[in-house]
Amino acid sequence: MYPGYHSERTPAKPAAVLAHTGETLTYKELDDRSNQLARYLHDCGLRRGDHISLFADNVLAYFEIAWAAFRSGLYITTINRYLTVDEVSYLINDSGSKAIFASGALQGVVEELLPLIRNCPIRVMFASHLVGWESYEEILSTYEAAPLDEQWIGGSMLYSSGTTGRPKGIIRDLPEYQVTQLPPPSGEPSPPYGFNHDTVYLSPAPLYHAAPFGFTNSILRLGGTVVVMPRFDAEESLNYIEQYQVTHSQWVPTMFVRMLKLPEEMRHRYDLSSHRCAIHAAAPCPVDVKQRMIEWWGPILDEYYAGTEGNGSTRIGSEEWLEHPGSVGKTASGTVHICDEEGNELPARQPGIVYFEQERVGYRYHNAPGKTREAHHPTHNNWTALGDIGYLDEQGYLYLTDRKSFMIVSGGVNIYPQEIENAYILHPKVLDIAVFGVPNEDFGEEVKAVVQLVDGFAGGREIEEELIEFGREKIANFMIPKSIDFIEEMPRLPTGKLYKRLLRDRYWGKHDSRII
Repeated sequence: MYPGYHSERTPAKPAAVLAHTGETLTYKELDDRSNQLARYLHDCGLRRGDHISLFADNVLAYFEIAWAAFRSGLYITTINRYLTVDEVSYLINDSGSKAIFASGALQGVVEELLPLIRNCPIRVMFASHLVGWESYEEILSTYEAAPLDEQWIGGSMLYSSGTTGRPKGIIRDLPEYQVTQLPPPSGEPSPPYGFNHDTVYLSPAPLYHAAPFGFTNSILRLGGTVVVMPRFDAEESLNYIEQYQVTHSQWVPTMFVRMLKLPEEMRHRYDLSSHRCAIHAAAPCPVDVKQRMIEWWGPILDEYYAGTEGNGSTRIGSEEWLEHPGSVGKTASGTVHICDEEGNELPARQPGIVYFEQERVGYRYHNAPGKTREAHHPTHNNWTALGDIGYLDEQGYLYLTDRKSFMIVSGGVNIYPQEIENAYILHPKVLDIAVFGVPNEDFGEEVKAVVQLVDGFAGGREIEEELIEFGREKIANFMIPKSIDFIEEMPRLPTGKLYKRLLRDRYWGKHDSRII
């Protein structure tokens, strides 16, 4: 939390850069504008513990607004830019936001919001103007850049992705101290990734997502530079690593797949020698995909498993992963337990619900005490779960198999879609795949695959038979899809999250699902 610290010492240094245009936000500008916005919100009556929301594309103002909240004791909720007006209004209202900042790029949704957010009186738009909304640019020109007398540390209240239902706000108590009480950063590389003021961090994902939002603002706390892509593009990502001499980056497995499917000449066109650490998470990475990425980029891949809830985490580096392929690592925070449905701990290599044990559970679900209780172990109140299924090996390495809600039960046999998806993803004609259970009169469920093909290929019986035959070489017979449908584009967000529920519900007669 050092906007003023870095502004005094390196005022002209880029805090953030838009990769495609080169537009830059310096530390001086970040400090001044976040102070101006903090003063504006304070004048509007917002006080420590109040909430604001941010609905925007990947723009530099994202950091200005975030830091206004962080230095004035406010909670900020970042909203998925791809949501509908009803979904956006739900998050604003559920969070209790008293202010909403919105980007002019999303005007098509924003112009319908006002009648749906009557309890959110402060509406500010940037990069455009609408009746009923204040001008962001006018606010910056009106307020002085001096910090508030009391700069309480704020925080975020982010929402779960909603891949299996309504998203839940994840909230923690705010720290009981102010920005001015924090010690200055040491300048030494901070564990575990070696971030410091020399870090150049590439963020190819949407800033509304927990990981990009958290990591980019961590870099700003340390005085590094964040390079923000407007959206992920496989070749452009490589280009920006070379152009900006990127040292650190963060990815999801689908991005690796897209880059590996680039032509060989294109993949080796760019100088990636500055790149020291490629962090990845969000979903288990197929073993073959990660193996090929390490062969290409070297042993710089660093994987973690965690949730927005912050209830625990695991971590594993490349060299360790090569000895334990498929693992997401050993415990980095908290203690992992694998339990059955009744809460009994399971032996090594037996899949069950993944729980993290902590001394104190620091989060709760906003306005959802029932959901908070459901996340807890039946008898251990300081063990919480995110809904993932996995197992530990004899050495304590965690392996994830799937989400609990997507497990297929066919004839009494548990089938984990992730293993099937991993087997198919590097087939040269497969760009993306989702596997789930569909109704079967005799067995309850059967395995269904939905595939997005690489451009230039069309779905049909011939390619369906080719893929089913391909599966016989990779996975057990009972896991092979009974049928494969083809889709033009998978409902997957740039964060890498797949809205599998939308696909699955079509086969179960549920047609009222929405992406939320």
